[in-house]
Amino acid sequence: MTDAPVQRWLIKQHCAERLLCLVLDSQNERDMRQRWLKSSRYDQYASVYSETAVAELADTGPFVFTFDQPDDRRLDALLDRPDSHWGWLASLGKGELKTWTRHWQERLIIGNRPHQALYRFHDNRVLSRALAHLPVEALPAYLGPAISVCCWQGSHWQMTDNPAPGNYPVPDAPPWLKLPMPDEPAMDIRLANAHRFLLAEHVQAYAELACSQDPNIWLREQLALAETWGWLAPERLEFLLIESLHTPDLAPHWQPHPDETPDEHFDRVYLFSKSRNTEVPS
Repeated sequence: MTDAPVQRWLIKQHCAERLLCLVLDSQNERDMRQRWLKSSRYDQYASVYSETAVAELADTGPFVFTFDQPDDRRLDALLDRPDSHWGWLASLGKGELKTWTRHWQERLIIGNRPHQALYRFHDNRVLSRALAHLPVEALPAYLGPAISVCCWQGSHWQMTDNPAPGNYPVPDAPPWLKLPMPDEPAMDIRLANAHRFLLAEHVQAYAELACSQDPNIWLREQLALAETWGWLAPERLEFLLIESLHTPDLAPHWQPHPDETPDEHFDRVYLFSKSRNTEVPS
């Protein structure tokens, strides 16, 4: 074990006879996920996206693994690079893995159709920001059965105990969805959601684009353009992504006019595109 604070936390949870748990970003840690899958029993892991409305994304979604020993050597490669945002750690009661997985599945999809997004609970930056801003009384509904969590805060490890672990319904207005978001994580979240949207709704055109250019670079360019134009609302961003995907070189009329507001700009371009029977978001 390479980090003393984490080791002390793991030992403390283990001595309390709690189940140790790794929340892993499968999309960016595929090799690490495969290593854990090959060395785990079937009852020691769960794919969070499986058996949900986004089951087709399960291969790139987060996985949750439980392990028995606080000095598990598989953790070393992760703890050596906390800045790589691989996920975070938690402790559960014995036999609570399925219950905890279901807890996050119920909190996974946010927003209403057709402007839904995935809540990136497995991102340590999302978790640490929620823990920094949520009042103590909101933690049980957020963390659910988790007894304690441990994540990289950006400069140090942060350990937080759940004051009342258990099963809770999702609040009508989840307070963790109302937190201010710093620019960098906000861009990362938009990037991930845009990627999943195109995979789910426009996979053929998206795959064709990937044959000629890096889709990650292309997506960042479109998101930067949306931010410049003030088109970050879900329906406007989807419109820009779809149009840019099918028409790589946007016509000059897409550029904003002098003194044109973002609303006026979007309405003009949208109506022009609709009049030419261009594909628009449903």
